[in-house]
Amino acid sequence: MNRWTHMQSAVRIAVAAGFFAIPGLALAQTPKADETREANLRAYVDLLRSDVRAQSVAIISELLQLNEADDKAFWPVYRAFEGDLSKINDARIKLIQEYADNYGALTDARADSLAHRALELEGQRTELKTKYYDRLRMVVSPKVAARFLQIENQILLLLDLQIAASLPIVE
Repeated sequence: MNRWTHMQSAVRIAVAAGFFAIPGLALAQTPKADETREANLRAYVDLLRSDVRAQSVAIISELLQLNEADDKAFWPVYRAFEGDLSKINDARIKLIQEYADNYGALTDARADSLAHRALELEGQRTELKTKYYDRLRMVVSPKVAARFLQIENQILLLLDLQIAASLPIVE
């Protein structure tokens, strides 16, 4: 099986197994909206943190198929990337919290602020991926670094899609 087919299979399996599924995640406007909102925010935190990211490590490991030398060089850089990415994810969680807290009475000014901050975080994540791609291509081949970047981008896109699909559209 070639890498492309292997990657497609891994992503299909992850999605089919509910890797990114969080039932009932939409921000509900019910009498128990505060409880629901808090449960949703905990789910977002879980999604952006250990369980999904731990599964990401398994997927990355499987798809990169590193030799021993690349394995020793890759994982310390990846752990540093994960640490920096978690800081951006923490800021995303705070932004989602603010959106959830203000969703019912969102003003134009707050919507503008939230949108600009979301775009800033997206830019920070792109800068981070660029920084770590450059670091990785110095310790493993550019092809291996590019493969990692592809895999990481797919994982991040799936996470982003799950979160975006669960958030209500600004009214």
